[in-house]
Amino acid sequence: MAKVFTGASNATNKTIQAIDRKREQERRQMLSLLFKNAEELAMRLVQRLMDEHIIETTSDRALRETYVDVLRALSNMEDFDIQYKIAPLRNLTNDPNFISLYLTQYTIEDLMEHPKVQDVFGDDLEVYKVIDSVFDRIRPK
Repeated sequence: MAKVFTGASNATNKTIQAIDRKREQERRQMLSLLFKNAEELAMRLVQRLMDEHIIETTSDRALRETYVDVLRALSNMEDFDIQYKIAPLRNLTNDPNFISLYLTQYTIEDLMEHPKVQDVFGDDLEVYKVIDSVFDRIRPK
């Protein structure tokens, strides 16, 4: 019986598929952890944003509740909606955390409309680094 030739493109496709499967598995794992730990992560996030003087607010409790809602909603969102939201920031850093990118974009764009937020300071990269310092813990190594 003759051996089936698997060309270079077939091997490349298998490698790409394996990488895609691994990324999707990591994504599902991160979203699951995000949903389970939304309150704790929101509390840490708001505290870190305030400590680093990124957000000025009149009510940290209202801000925590807002972030809990966003984190829980994020865990049920379609991938297209997440990718659409993070598109302007996709090239901000090498190997970015998609959750941190989403929350960075949310903080910069949407949080300004919140009645308890007075101002958001810092550029995109500064905000991303502060947010990623909280959410790097749920990212598989």
